[in-house]
Amino acid sequence: MERRELLKKSILGLGATIMAAPALAEVVCTGVTPAQTEGPFYPISEKLDTDNDLTFRTDLNQKARGEVIYITGVVSDGLCQPIQGALVEIWQACDTGKYDHPSDPNPAELDPHFQYFGRAVTNENGEYLFKTIRPGAYPASTDWMRPSHIHYKVHLKGFEELTTQMYFADDVFNDGDLILLNLPSTERGKVIVDFSQTKIDGIPSGKFDLTIKKIVKPS
Repeated sequence: MERRELLKKSILGLGATIMAAPALAEVVCTGVTPAQTEGPFYPISEKLDTDNDLTFRTDLNQKARGEVIYITGVVSDGLCQPIQGALVEIWQACDTGKYDHPSDPNPAELDPHFQYFGRAVTNENGEYLFKTIRPGAYPASTDWMRPSHIHYKVHLKGFEELTTQMYFADDVFNDGDLILLNLPSTERGKVIVDFSQTKIDGIPSGKFDLTIKKIVKPS
């Protein structure tokens, strides 16, 4: 419960203990994060629990199944300046590759203990954090497997809304994913994250920095 309370504090400002982890390397300016499709499974109803720990629902006492991971990152503007107060949303499938959405045709089993959707607000250094599980791959068609991925949406007044997806560097299905391959080869690395190099509290951690574009009003 102490860990969960610390995670909850990141909604207003990321906990210093967690964010001191080595995952917070220097932000490298690489241009605006490429947009990707929202997909058909964005939540259509308000969830009871929408904090940044998706591995545990407040109304239940059992943890979600699957490989637990941390995702950290910094939201920046086009000049690589960190942005405070940006709302970062994620949604994803559970460990079986199933979304908690009535339109998902995947016959796989839902995990009733997984949160499926979460929110975090960036702190004064532009930092956000999520604790979640690695989602399962799933069939998008008879000859196309979607790799493990997590959907992102970033909102902040004065900036263009960013919708994108994050992928796992070691996923065998990346090379055949039609959505990932739709990005220019020079852009794909911006949405692929390596979870093999760093850990937080012994749990694999990946860093997914996001750059959003400021709205320029005509003079």
